Parts: sequence; structure tokens; C-alpha cells
Amino acid sequence: MEQARAVARGADLLHRGFDDFHQRFRAVTRRAKERFERRDWRGIKRDTAARLTLQRRTVDETIARLRAELGPRVEQRELWTRLKTAYWHEILGRDDFELAQTFFNSALRRVFPHSGVDAGIDYVSDDFPVPYSGWEMASARTYSIRRVEPAVVEKILLAAGLSGQWFDLEGDARALTRRIRTRLAEAFGSDEIEALDVLRPVLVRNKAAYVVGRARRGDRVLPILISILNREDGLTVDAVLCREDEISIVFSFARWYFHAEVENPREVIGFLHSILPRKHLAELYISLGYTKHGKTELYRDLMRTIEATDEQFVIAPGKPGLVMAVFTLPSYEFVFKVIRDVFPSQKSVTPDEVRERYLQVLRHDRVGRLVDFQEFEHLDFKRSRFEPELLAELESTTARRVRAHGDRIDLAHLYVGRRVTPLDLYLQTATPEEAEAAVNDLGYAIKDLAAANVFAGDLLLKNFGVTRHGRVVFYDYDEICPLVSCRFRRMPPPRDDLDEMAAEPWFSVGPDDVFPQELRTFLSLDRHLMAVFEERHGELFEIDFWKAMQEGNRSGEVIDFFPYGDRVRLERPSRPQHFQRRYPGE
Repeated sequence: MEQARAVARGADLLHRGFDDFHQRFRAVTRRAKERFERRDWRGIKRDTAARLTLQRRTVDETIARLRAELGPRVEQRELWTRLKTAYWHEILGRDDFELAQTFFNSALRRVFPHSGVDAGIDYVSDDFPVPYSGWEMASARTYSIRRVEPAVVEKILLAAGLSGQWFDLEGDARALTRRIRTRLAEAFGSDEIEALDVLRPVLVRNKAAYVVGRARRGDRVLPILISILNREDGLTVDAVLCREDEISIVFSFARWYFHAEVENPREVIGFLHSILPRKHLAELYISLGYTKHGKTELYRDLMRTIEATDEQFVIAPGKPGLVMAVFTLPSYEFVFKVIRDVFPSQKSVTPDEVRERYLQVLRHDRVGRLVDFQEFEHLDFKRSRFEPELLAELESTTARRVRAHGDRIDLAHLYVGRRVTPLDLYLQTATPEEAEAAVNDLGYAIKDLAAANVFAGDLLLKNFGVTRHGRVVFYDYDEICPLVSCRFRRMPPPRDDLDEMAAEPWFSVGPDDVFPQELRTFLSLDRHLMAVFEERHGELFEIDFWKAMQEGNRSGEVIDFFPYGDRVRLERPSRPQHFQRRYPGE
């Protein structure tokens, strides 16, 4: 009887803990919408960073309550076996049950760190096996129309529920109607449809609010994403995106997370997946800020992939890193990074500092230029799944984090993130046009990071990658630092021929000193591509550019980083046209 009471009390405490977490989560999200309406951009950034630690803090609080209530019994595996069953009854009927399962697993692992998944005490994918498809309509409004008309579009914009005056609601509705009809005619052969579905939650990120929808005709779907800005002169539609690849970039793994007032996460994820079928469910959960459950889905996806193939893990393409050992499955879209045990002398960081810098990236607005990595502990695989060359490298350079147990390999700590093509490899096979576009975007990637108060440190081509959409991103974080902490200097001229020929600098260099002139050496582009880069981004070699960017960051300016270009913006004479940010010297 006493054991039964302990189980019931423990399950209730866990359920209360999860409910507390999700209420806090939704409160932050609700506040983000209010901040958008007040144009409180700094507040949105603070909330986005603060929300990242909510689940961990709430799990820690819940475990503390469990220990106070149940004492040493919390350490008994048998208790958790019964707790899982009791908790299952507690969360039955919840609209967010998949998040509740992940919360339980997180609490469990705080007590019992273990490799792999133990189906006896962990929740696995077979628990509550409910599909995503078919659920998406419950969180959407359906407009049964044959053609998109301005009156309907105006109603959709008002239904977003954003408080504040519209600058030109009727004009926005007319412009949106023209653009959507044009895309419908291109996609379907005519602009006739059967219905227009619009997701009820509005997605807020940085300075924009997004209305997500889709037009349907038969089994064909046209995705629609409307970007709304809150300018000093009122609410206005800035852009409409009607192509999957355009919208996929908005939900990129290189961007920060949305805020959305969600009742049923599975319904919303199902809707998003219906218009972004190439996105993994894990990425969609993460994009909405459900990072812990996103990790759960990512792990399950990896396990399904491994079970479906005989492929071995192999060393990832590209030049080996000095700090990380990187590997992948050839057909899988993610890479795995393990911190090496010892770094060469040219690296001044420690493994703990590397982990801290990955945490800094997690807490920072990635502005479409920093690859998101999920941190994992104790992933367990068969030894036979590792290619011998890779296994030898892991055992010799990462022994503190990779341990063999018979025929199993335990990865005690690693990062998992989207695989991109290293820029140096990309340029070797790219057409001249593709190479020029990548080099141009490389310049904008460096500028975007600087505007977001990020200095990448190692500006080597091998540390940048190219996504499937052709965007250049950065993924080597061991020397990343705030831009405002750098000391940008001009390189003194050599005093004589001996100085000019010397292997070492003829002047003092501090740990925070950066010499923009040296950027040419780091990039190591061929003559033609260097000329392209200098023509378009020559100011990056000048100290004045970097000091201007530092001043902007010190002033607290919140930059416009919109995940789309001018091509998808609405051009109307009734309001000033908004353009992408321009940088000093352009």
C-alpha cells in the first residue's frame, strides 16, 4: 500500500511539473506576441533566450520535489517502471502528450543516466503511436472559396488577432491577392482552388509575425507564408512566400526559434509538415522552441534510419577539424561531432570552453548563418556500424567521450546537426556562376554575423558550409566570440626587409587583436574569386567597417534579419519600400 501511494504521489508530482513547464512556456510565447505589438524587439530576444532553459529548470525543480517526497526510493528502478504506467494514466487525453513523455524521460535521465533507450522505463515511439497526417486541420481555419479575393485575404489578416492599426489593410489585401493568384496559376495552371487553410497560431520571431497557410485543389497544395511587420506607422504586410524552398529557409536550422500560442503541438506540426514535407519532424518541433522534444524526435529518426540500412558511420567529407572529430552516415542528412581529447598548440581553448561556446550559439540569434546543433549524451551503437578508419580515429583522439563496451560503442557526449557541404569542397565542383554566388554570400554571412555581434574567429573556407538552398553558413564554434570584445587593428608596415621576410610578427599581438587585412590570407580564394569578393565586400578588409559594426552592437540596435529577399516583398507605392539591411561601405 505504501509503495502504491508513493507511485501515485510521484506520478502526480511529475505531471504537475510538466504542466508547470508548459504553462511557463506558453506564458513566454504569449508575451512575445504582446512584445511584437508593442515593438519591444529586445524583449523578444530576451524571451527567446530565456525560454531555452525552462524545461531543464523545471525538471530540476520536479526532481527536487520527488526526492523530498519519496526519499531514497527515487533511486529505485522498479519505482520508475511503475511511475511510467501511473504517469501514462495522468497524461491521457492531453493535447501535448508527446511533450509530456519527453518531460518524463528528461526527469528519468536526471536520476538514471544511461545509454540508449530502456523501453521498461523510458517512453518510446510506440507509446501513443498517433500519426501526424490528418490531424493538421484541427488547428486551422478553412475558407471554402473557389478564388482568392481581397475581402477574404483581409479577413485572414484580421483573424491573426494582432492589436494595432494597419497602415493600409485594403492595399495589403489587394497586393497579396494578386501575388497569390499569380503563384496559383503557375503551380496549378489556373487560380481556381477548393479551399484555403490558415493555421490559427501566429508565429512570431524577432521583428516579424508570420501567418501560415495553404491553398488546396485536389491532392495538390500551394504553401503560403505571409510576413507582417509592425512599423512606426502601423502593421503592414512585408512579403508573401508561396514556394516550399522559400518557406523552408524561413524554418531553417540556421535560425532562431519561433513563438506560437499552441494548444496541440502535434496538430500544428502536422500542418507545417504538410507544406514542408522535406523537413524532419524534429526540425519543426525545434523551430517552435520545443527543443527537448525535437531531440527526442531526432533520436527516433536516427534509430529508424539505422535499422533501415546497413550503412556504417564514416568520417565526414572535408578537412579534419583540430577540435572536433566529425562523422556521418552517407545517406543521412546529419553529422555527428565529438570533442577531441587533446588540441594542437595553435588552439588555445579547452574542451570545457568549446562546450560553453556551443551553448552561447544556442542562446544567440543565429540570423540564418549559424548551424543549430543538438547536444546528446550516451548514444549507443553497435561497433560493427563504424567504419574501421573512423573507429580508430575516435578511439585514439576522443577516448574520454567514446568508450567501447564489448560489441557496443557508447558516445558519452556529442553534437548532432544538419550536414552541409564544406565551402572549400563546394567551390571545387561548382560552376563559375555557383562559385561566384557562394563567394558573394560568404561576404554577407560574415557581415550578418558581425551585425549580430558575432565574430567567427577562424574565417577559413573549411569552416563554412553551403546548404541545399545555396546559403552559406558557419559551423565551427571553438573560436567564436562577441564582436564587441575584439580589438580591430591595422597591421603596422614592416620596418625593413627582415621584418617583411620574418615568419613571426614584428609587432605585439594581443589575444583579442584582429587584423582585417589578414582576411585575404584566411580565405585563400583563387585570383578570380578573390576579385569577385573584393569588388562586393572589399570593406571587410578595412578596420572602419568592423568598428562601425561594433558601435551598432554597443548601441543596442536590433537589426532587421528577415529570412527572405526583396523578390518576395510586396511592391506598392502607398508605403515606403523596405529593403534588406545594408552595411557600412556598401
